[in-house]
Amino acid sequence: MSAKDPEKFAPLGEKEKNLLNAAATRRTLSPRAYHRIIKLARTIADLAGSESIHEKHLLEALGYREKKN
Repeated sequence: MSAKDPEKFAPLGEKEKNLLNAAATRRTLSPRAYHRIIKLARTIADLAGSESIHEKHLLEALGYREKKN
């Protein structure tokens, strides 16, 4: 999946975009990390049988990403 593919295959609603943007700012995520979280959230949503990515899927994906010191 290229950098533009998440927009095509894993579109986010406004609420989800705002959540992810806030997390990206707070955690200073790189663009690569931002897209990896979207891809992981899409996988989590697929496993849950959801057609779209919801807040809970993003929160779970963000939870798997721990900041390492």
